[in-house]
Amino acid sequence: MTKLGLRDSVLTLTLIPTVIIGLLLGGYFTVNRYIELDEILYQQGATISEPLAIALEQPLLDKNKVLLNRLISFTHNRHSPSIKSIAIFDTNNELLMTSNYHRSFDELINQTSLASLKATKIESSKDIITFYTPIVGHSSPNTQWDASAFQTSLGTVILQLNKDKAVIGQQRALLISGIVIILSLVLAAIMAFKLSRMFMTPLNKLVLATDKLVEGKRSTGLTDTMLGEFDILREGLNTIADTMVMQKDEMQKNIDQATSDYRETLEQYETQNIQLTMAKKEAQDANRVKSDFLAKMSHELRTPLNGVMGFTRQLYKTPLNKHQKDYLDTIMLSANSLMTIISDILDFSKLEAGAMELESIQFQLRDAVNEVMTLLAPSAHEKQLELSIYINPQVPDDLTGDPTRFKQVLINLLSNAIKFTEQGSIKVDISYRLLDEESASVLVSVTDTGVGIPMDKQDSLFTPFGQADSSITRKFGGTGLGLIITKHIVEAMNGRISLNSAPGNGTCFTFNSVFRLPNHVFTNDLPSKSLIGKRILYLEPHEHTHHAVLSLLTEWQANVTPCFNEASFLSAVENTQTKFDICLIGHMASVDHMQLLKGYVKTVRDSTDYLYLMLNTVSHNMREAFIGSGADACLSKPLNHRKLCEVLAAPYRLDHPVHNIEQSEQKLLPLKVLVVDDNDANLKLICTLLDEQVEVIDTAHNGSQAYSLSKSHKYDVIFMDIQMPIMDGITACKLIQESSLNEDTPIIAVTAHALHSEKEQLLKDGFKGYLTKPIDEDTLKQIISDHSPQTPINREKSKNEIPQSPAPFESSRIDWPLALQRAGGKNELALEMLNMLLLSVPETLNLLTKAIDDEACEQVLSIVHKFHGACCYTGVPKLKSLAETIETSLKNECVLENIEPELFELQDELENLLVDAKMDSKNKKDVL
Repeated sequence: MTKLGLRDSVLTLTLIPTVIIGLLLGGYFTVNRYIELDEILYQQGATISEPLAIALEQPLLDKNKVLLNRLISFTHNRHSPSIKSIAIFDTNNELLMTSNYHRSFDELINQTSLASLKATKIESSKDIITFYTPIVGHSSPNTQWDASAFQTSLGTVILQLNKDKAVIGQQRALLISGIVIILSLVLAAIMAFKLSRMFMTPLNKLVLATDKLVEGKRSTGLTDTMLGEFDILREGLNTIADTMVMQKDEMQKNIDQATSDYRETLEQYETQNIQLTMAKKEAQDANRVKSDFLAKMSHELRTPLNGVMGFTRQLYKTPLNKHQKDYLDTIMLSANSLMTIISDILDFSKLEAGAMELESIQFQLRDAVNEVMTLLAPSAHEKQLELSIYINPQVPDDLTGDPTRFKQVLINLLSNAIKFTEQGSIKVDISYRLLDEESASVLVSVTDTGVGIPMDKQDSLFTPFGQADSSITRKFGGTGLGLIITKHIVEAMNGRISLNSAPGNGTCFTFNSVFRLPNHVFTNDLPSKSLIGKRILYLEPHEHTHHAVLSLLTEWQANVTPCFNEASFLSAVENTQTKFDICLIGHMASVDHMQLLKGYVKTVRDSTDYLYLMLNTVSHNMREAFIGSGADACLSKPLNHRKLCEVLAAPYRLDHPVHNIEQSEQKLLPLKVLVVDDNDANLKLICTLLDEQVEVIDTAHNGSQAYSLSKSHKYDVIFMDIQMPIMDGITACKLIQESSLNEDTPIIAVTAHALHSEKEQLLKDGFKGYLTKPIDEDTLKQIISDHSPQTPINREKSKNEIPQSPAPFESSRIDWPLALQRAGGKNELALEMLNMLLLSVPETLNLLTKAIDDEACEQVLSIVHKFHGACCYTGVPKLKSLAETIETSLKNECVLENIEPELFELQDELENLLVDAKMDSKNKKDVL
């Protein structure tokens, strides 16, 4: 709604009442005048017609036309122009005489009800009022009294009056009313404007003075006296102006003083900010130097420490007396502790520098957990602790993420649990929560019965070098870095870690990690179908282990009779009418329990076909003792689900050839693959691994050859090395995708080393994925499975144990089991790969020395990159680590001075490797 100003309000409040009153009074008097004129006209007509009807009685009786004519003519003329016409009709409605004929006169003749009139009848039309008055005869020649004779109808006189005079009178009244109303409005408007001027003139001066005050002017200009209350307002504004001037002067003084103080404070802040910025930069530089120092020192310490541990292991093989063996045990224990500390420091420095990156590869959760349990089980067995794991059957086994870091978290938590638990058990529970169709959160809890952690010490556990007991008299060692590293790794996997503990009641660590669910899953290679319906007697007194193993047996659809204690176990043996197929007994394996377990074996031996023991020991002698007492096999706790299934199903696998690994034949996928690599060793190894998986393999030694082949052959998958002569892999990838028969063929980048940013760039350049050297056989299978329309690849063969063969020569620089693993368990291929590496070492040394002397950084990077690729397959972890460190540093900043120690160490290691090979060349001629 629009707000009116004072002027408009005065005009509105003055004019609207005047208009309303004028309209009401004018309308009232005009309507009254209308009605009054109509009534006067009706009275005039009745006054004329009724006396005329009496006057016409006698002439009608006498039939005197002259007299009739005179009467109506006189009457017409006397009241003209009001009368339009006068007509006399007889009783038969016949016109006797009229004073005037006119156009609408015929309407009078057509009247049919004149005879029935007893009084004057009035009819009104638009322009005329018609009066119908009966002419009654009141005398009769008959002397006899007859009442009806005095009311004899002689005829009807009809009088027509014009409304013109009345209408003119009404119009005159309306005009006069309108003039009066207009005059009233004009007068009211003049008075309203005069009144509004009386208000608005001083008010405008007051408003102008107020605006001046708002603008900060010192004078209002209100010097003239005003009327009434306006003069009071004027004086008030002048007073306010004087007060504001005083306050403004005072405020300006305060502002000037505050501004001066603020400038001084601001100058102090600027000085402090400069000092803080310099201190921050110095702290960042010091932190970066510290992180670099920790990383380099960890690497430098690891190198001699590996030598100490390696030669200690060599000394174990020589004849030793008791004291010497104790000394070596102490050396090895100290070296392992030092290696753990160095690894923690290296990981912590990576976390601080933000250099720790998570891989994204497909792995099997249960296998990863089993590896950790197998590694830490001996430590738990030494302290007679029950180590058990329960994995919810609904937890997906195939996940995509970083299994190495996941295992590192689990190792840290379990190691702490074992360290701080003197008796009781350590339980691991794994469940999950499905987040969406592509990812799941795996929830892991590690619960122990150890010393517990006070509430006020719990927060310090997740800080660097923080420990629950940091006194010099503490019982347990450690750097205090394990949990902070664990916390950072868990957060990097989009999870959180928490703990619940109380002194004397143990500790429960809980963490979750988010993993992606792969598009293709590996087929289940467990021979669990052999156990369907098998009758198994199961004894395990430890509740957590009992439910964990029982869940596996139930999942494999075995018919299990579970027993928690000796009484139920003996009752089941005595009450059974048929023999059990399998008896599985779990118990604490110690000297105190040996006779008890042997008694169980003796009791149930005749009631079961196969008897297996689950023991918390890795002692070979103790296991042999139980097998000698009647057991078919002994399994170490915590149970590996694969080993348990294979051991239980072994006697029945001949009945189910589909589960017999030796009888199964791996089918080759009907795929055609192109492998591109300029390194013959790399090319040979990847072709060897692919030869067991696909039907057709083509090779090329550079990008140009690959591009030529792609224009004439259609491939299902292309494996492309990146750095090659003539044409590199990135250029070849783009040309193949632009114009060839393989525009839609997935091209996989194969590189020995790639930073995270480089991997992202490879995907932007058109590669569908990347394969990092050394090539893992399972990863290679998964790549083929992800980028081909074939069914998921069976991992059965990859899970077989790699046959171990003796190393070609003794050298601390060669990890022969790793070389066999990289060669897929093929001894001949591993020897050939090592031979090719040794043959390339002299040339690599010469090229590297020349490039270093010429300070050709790019050439050094090319040589190291090529050598790094060769190291990935030959089981030389130290050489590979050095090459990777050098390549990473040169890719980040191509300055040879930054990596001079690593370059010299690489040259020394290559020369030492040649020396080791030549010293043994007489007995190992097949190597060189």
